[in-house]
Amino acid sequence: MKTTERERLRLQRKKRVKLKVQKQMNRLRLTVFRSTKHIYAQIVDDNEGKTLVTMSTLSKDFKDQMKSGGNLKAAVLVGSLIGQAAADKGIKEVYYDRNGFLYAGRVKALADAVREKGIKF
Repeated sequence: MKTTERERLRLQRKKRVKLKVQKQMNRLRLTVFRSTKHIYAQIVDDNEGKTLVTMSTLSKDFKDQMKSGGNLKAAVLVGSLIGQAAADKGIKEVYYDRNGFLYAGRVKALADAVREKGIKF
């Protein structure tokens, strides 16, 4: 499989972030993946290998409020939904794993929405 230059650079950034995350094993990890049509976020406990909270533009909670998922408003809504779900489970602090994506646009909007719900990075 041939990867484009853009994808190769993203995977390099992903490796750098992964090394930093592995040093902080005592914290939960909020990982984000974005595609052109959707955005996905989940909070993972790496010690136990379990996903605690998950939310995306394909989730039922999201579909009740908004139709399309590839824009900034959708990222803000997913961020606020996952932030609320995390707060309900008692999660106060996570490590933000942007998965190699640049901290701009939808990735930043999701992070800001999660912070507004009281979750610290």
